[in-house]
Amino acid sequence: MRQIIKTSAPVLFKSRANEEAFVSLALGARRCLSLRGGGGRSFSVLASVRFQNTQEFIGFATLPEQVHRKSVKRGFDFTLMVVGEAGLGKSTLVNSLFLTDLYKERKVPTGECYGDAVNCEENWKSVERYVDEQFNKFFQDESGLNRKNIQDHRVHCCLYFIPPYGTGPTVWAAIMHRLTFLALRQMDVEFMRRLHKKVNIVPVIAKADTLTKPEIQKLKTNLLNDIEDNKIKIYQFPECDSDEDEEFKQQDRELKASIPFAVIGSNCVIEVAGKKMRGRQYPWGIVEVENPAHCDFVKLRTMLISTHMQDMKEVTQDIHYENFRAQCISQMQQVALKERNKLKRESAANFDTVGDTDKLLQQKDEEIRRMQEMLSQMQEKLKESGKDPSAALSLEPGKRDSVVNV
Repeated sequence: MRQIIKTSAPVLFKSRANEEAFVSLALGARRCLSLRGGGGRSFSVLASVRFQNTQEFIGFATLPEQVHRKSVKRGFDFTLMVVGEAGLGKSTLVNSLFLTDLYKERKVPTGECYGDAVNCEENWKSVERYVDEQFNKFFQDESGLNRKNIQDHRVHCCLYFIPPYGTGPTVWAAIMHRLTFLALRQMDVEFMRRLHKKVNIVPVIAKADTLTKPEIQKLKTNLLNDIEDNKIKIYQFPECDSDEDEEFKQQDRELKASIPFAVIGSNCVIEVAGKKMRGRQYPWGIVEVENPAHCDFVKLRTMLISTHMQDMKEVTQDIHYENFRAQCISQMQQVALKERNKLKRESAANFDTVGDTDKLLQQKDEEIRRMQEMLSQMQEKLKESGKDPSAALSLEPGKRDSVVNV
C-alpha cells in the first residue's frame, strides 16, 4: 500500500536556478523521507512547483535539513546482537565495524557460552529470553505515564555467525566440510526457527579467509537452500523504488547477492607499500578486511550503517514488536476474562444460596397456611354438630390435644 500526500500550494522561486535546485532536493528528500515498512508501505511528499520571478517562497526545500537537524539533536538507538560459538571473531568483527574497541570502556551485556556445551539443544532459550525481556520492558515503559524518555533497547538486528568448518573445529570436521560442503547444523536451524519471528536475523559466515572463493560460493548456496527448506525467514531487503538512481539499484543488487555475508575481522593495522590498512598477514600473503575482493566486510558495514539501519528499526517496530504487543494484550484480555467469569460464578453461587433460603421460607409459610386451614375446618365441623368450639377445646390438662391456635 502506497500512501502519498499531495499539496496544491505553489512554490515560488527567485530564479530558474533555485527552481532546479529545489527539484533535485525534492527528489532526494523523497528518498530520504521514504519510510519503508515490513508491509511495503511508503510515505512521500509531493508538491506542485510553479516558477515566478518574485521575492516570495514557502521553503519546502529545507524539509530534509529540518529532519537531519532533529535526528542529530535527538540521536538514535540501534541495538546489534551477535550470536555464535566462541572463537569465531564476534568481538573482533564488531570492533572492526565501528573502528574502535567497544568492549574496553563500555559495559556490554554478554550471555552464556553459546554452542560450547555438550548438549546444545536449548542454547536458543537465553537469547529468546533476552529479546522478550527487552520487548516487555519497552511495552511497560510505553504503557506508563512518562513516555517522553523511553530508552529503546529492543534488538534490531542479530548477526548469526556460522562457522566455516561445519560440525566442529576439528581436522576431521574441516575435511568433511570441504568434501561435502556442510551448511546449517541442527543447532543453527533450531535457533533461527525460534528467533526469526522476533528479530531480524542476518547470517554471517565467520573466518572466510579459511575458505577459497569456490568454497565460499558453494557454502552460501547450501546455506540459502537450507534456510528455504526449513522455512526460516531471515532479514529481507526492501525493494527499490522505480525512481531510484541506477547506482543505488546496483548497490542494492550487490548487497542482496552477498547474503550470507562472508566476513573477516581484524584489529591490526598493517602497512603495505606505504599504505595502512586493516588486515591479517600470513606467510603466503595479506588479507585485507576492507577489500571487496577478499571478503564481504564492506558490504555488511554498508548494509548495517549506511543503507538499511532505519529499515531494520522499522521492521522491528512494525512487525516484531507489534506481534509481541498483540500477544501481550491478548493474554491480558484472557486473564481479565477468566477473572470476570470467576466473579460471575461466585455471584451465581451466592444467588443460589439466597434462593435456597427463600424456598425454605416459602415452605414454612405454606405449612402454616395448611395448619390454619385444618383448624378452620375443625371449627366448622364442631359448629355443625352443635358443640361450643371453645368448650370442646377446654379439656382437662391430661387429655388436651396439642393444637396450636396460630
